[in-house]
Amino acid sequence: MAENLSAALGDLERDSFVPLLSKLIGESKHVQNNPPELIPQEDRVVKHVLDVLLPFSTTTGGGPLLLNHVTYSPGRGNLIVEYPGTVPGKILSFVGCHMDVVTANPNDWDFDPFSLSIDGDKLRGRGTTDCLGHVALVTELMKKLGETKPNLKSTVVAVFIANEENSAITGVGVDALVKDGLLNKLKDGPLYWIDTADKQPCIGTGGMIPWKLQVTGKLFHSGLAHKAINAMELGMDALKEIQLRFYRDFPPHPQEQVYGFATPSTMKPTQWSYPGGGINQIPGECTISGDVRLTPFYNVKDVMKKLEEYVDDINENIQKLESRGPVSKYVLPDENIRGSLTLTFNEALSGVACDLNSRGFHVLCKATEEVVGYVKPYSITGSLPLIRELQEEGFDVQTSGYGLMATYHAQNEYCLFTDMSQGYRVFARIISQLED
Repeated sequence: MAENLSAALGDLERDSFVPLLSKLIGESKHVQNNPPELIPQEDRVVKHVLDVLLPFSTTTGGGPLLLNHVTYSPGRGNLIVEYPGTVPGKILSFVGCHMDVVTANPNDWDFDPFSLSIDGDKLRGRGTTDCLGHVALVTELMKKLGETKPNLKSTVVAVFIANEENSAITGVGVDALVKDGLLNKLKDGPLYWIDTADKQPCIGTGGMIPWKLQVTGKLFHSGLAHKAINAMELGMDALKEIQLRFYRDFPPHPQEQVYGFATPSTMKPTQWSYPGGGINQIPGECTISGDVRLTPFYNVKDVMKKLEEYVDDINENIQKLESRGPVSKYVLPDENIRGSLTLTFNEALSGVACDLNSRGFHVLCKATEEVVGYVKPYSITGSLPLIRELQEEGFDVQTSGYGLMATYHAQNEYCLFTDMSQGYRVFARIISQLED
């Protein structure tokens, strides 16, 4: 069976893949996702995918592919493509290929981000790695199934989604498809989320909690420091205390070794702002922002609750907070003024730990080893939206991808044709193994 299927599917055809990718990258300017300024029009990508698949679909009568273009917001469609198998309930799916991209500023790039350029094996442009390259790759796979019509027990489904890169607007992409039950039957087999990189199974991702700590002190002349509460110093001292408590309560977890996480959970500042003032003014307020990256063995809500408890406790006992020097004080009893902290959060995401005992995982590993030559699953505390929710809904989520981690969300993004063609062969092996 495997030989027949491999022969039918062949290799990724450069003469077909590259022109399609060129059309998709040509739309990348119009699918940048950064609302409210930039709202992607994913249907511009759907159109090119449909141009390739319609001739092999039941829509035109030209083939077996079932196409379902589902739109929840004008111009922002999703596309579900199904190649029917012969055994009811036997299924596998390739999901997560999204048709929006992160923004790109052409002034910062060495080449035009919004048109495909080719440099030997390199295919360059915004979306080549994340994730229009995968959209083109999976489109080519579905086209070849529709064209060669192999006799499969398994139904193979591809889901191209809108709105992955930003969560400011919801109810447009995979969250809406799940809510409407359009992906329910995918629970009966492995779901491969194709939006990572470096050709190896990504088995763990991090949760993310964006936080903001607003610090209030008392502004005063720097020559009379005893009459001020220095918001900058208070921010530094409070943050250090919060971090110490975080690392005490959420230490490295034993499962992180099993999954090969590069780092344990972290909580750190990444931005600092204050309203401005003279060098001779002690600032009365400032804001520190940052994030928590959380391995999936801890619960995001538990961490948020703990951070709030730390801040409440520090506020109540602000006079006990370690300070700097004899006149760095966070309470001015004579004036009845206390420094204070306010903690707020932006929308948090949960990480995911893939099921290492599932058939879907073992098949992905074996296919990767056969095609790439070795298999080395990895985990990172980067965050992928949406997949934890799929896992909680009962899907067997496994993740992989064939772009380059080094160019993900980066300037001068590119992917390699040889990597994408290995991805194609991995997909063919996955389908073939799941037949047995």
